Amino acid sequence: MIRTIFFVAFAIFLQGALGELVCEDLPVEVCSFSIASSGKRCVLETWESSLPGIFQCKTSEVAVAIGMQGYIENDDCVSACGVDRNTVGISSDSLMETQFTFNLCSPQCYDNCPNIVDLYYNLALAEGVVLGELCNSQRTRSSRRSAIQLQSSSAAAESPISSVTLSASTDCAPPPM
Repeated sequence: MIRTIFFVAFAIFLQGALGELVCEDLPVEVCSFSIASSGKRCVLETWESSLPGIFQCKTSEVAVAIGMQGYIENDDCVSACGVDRNTVGISSDSLMETQFTFNLCSPQCYDNCPNIVDLYYNLALAEGVVLGELCNSQRTRSSRRSAIQLQSSSAAAESPISSVTLSASTDCAPPPM
């Protein structure tokens, strides 16, 4: 945590000193979900070497249209949206995970983290899905699921125990014919 704060502070200092944020100059710890001064997204990639597990920050070809040039995503949004700063590349795969979509559509993320929402909005759109509709669908399913669970637990609570008939018989099935 302290290391991440140090790197973010360093990156902000670097941006202020040079006047622009360049993905290739960012530490890998803050690369994912950052936006260069050029308006293009930064992406974590494997380093072109023979050493496995070594990453570098690169400028992608994905442009951001929401006016957030020179932006490094904060830890609150990374946590609220359930994203991982160690994500390599840019992919819509995580939209298929229920827990990820739940976090992304949560008010903490959807209403407060325009950078991450914009990224996944565009990724969903490329797959033929509108993120807002996906989130509304999920909220509706969650509400229905909660209502069904509430009704089930209410019905169970109202059901008297004495109405259950227990059989003392050891027979589990009718005798063979």
